[in-house]
Amino acid sequence: MQLGLIGLGKMGFNMRERLRKAGHEVVGYDRNPDVTDVASLADLVGALATPRTVWIMVPAGEPTRMTVEQLRELLDEGDLVIDGGNSRFTDDSANSASLDAKGIGYLDCGVSGGVWGLDVGYGLMVGGAKPHVEQAMPIFDALRPEGPREEGFAHAGPVGAGHFSKMVHNGIEYGLMQAYAEGFELLEASELVTDVPATIKAWQRGTVVRSWLLDLLVRALDSDPELDDLRGYVEDSGEGRWTVEEAINHSVPAPVISAALFARFASRQDDSPAMRAVAALRNQFGGHSVQKA
Repeated sequence: MQLGLIGLGKMGFNMRERLRKAGHEVVGYDRNPDVTDVASLADLVGALATPRTVWIMVPAGEPTRMTVEQLRELLDEGDLVIDGGNSRFTDDSANSASLDAKGIGYLDCGVSGGVWGLDVGYGLMVGGAKPHVEQAMPIFDALRPEGPREEGFAHAGPVGAGHFSKMVHNGIEYGLMQAYAEGFELLEASELVTDVPATIKAWQRGTVVRSWLLDLLVRALDSDPELDDLRGYVEDSGEGRWTVEEAINHSVPAPVISAALFARFASRQDDSPAMRAVAALRNQFGGHSVQKA
């Protein structure tokens, strides 16, 4: 199959390589002249035979919306656009409607796999009409991990379902990472456990907490046993916030994911105003000692 791929960053670059290894023809466009195959979006569209399929891997929000609008003017009826970035699911209906007015199809695809996807494949969650999914299935099959399709790919539902599924996936990821992180800190604080990396490594086989995330934590500890080389400052790219917001909208209790998100906020504070207030209150009602700034 032939594919146009817009955005050749950490994910897009490796996706192009995996697709080419599978025998597909990929024409990539990126603003970085060192990695792009063509000089412009117009050149990319011109290099593809009709009906065209174009996959977008650019930052969520305005960059994706602008790219969709540019493609709307360049593509023709019967072509297909896939947004594989981390867009918010609420953006998909607007993108789909804009393209549908010209007879251009639209799919949203949540992609999980990070920098490891080139070798092990990507987990894919797709939203959109079944005919469009079938049209792009050779691409999905090349990107997903080897093995049964249903273990690495899902047609999750109509437009928006792919990004909604990926949002929840990333919210769960927040909670899992936070649990491992708190376990690491507790082991480090104990005087009984003298080899924390070895203890965590022993969880990799035969335990109920084994996972790929655990394997990655072991990998990090192998190179930095106490993680002293890192600062405990953690950003969030949006999906965790959106997951908590949707939990509120649907009245679904999500205390673990919420706590994991708030823990990331706390990681960015050199000194917590809230905890200064708690210290002041303890001093006021009980005369408990405080530490001066």
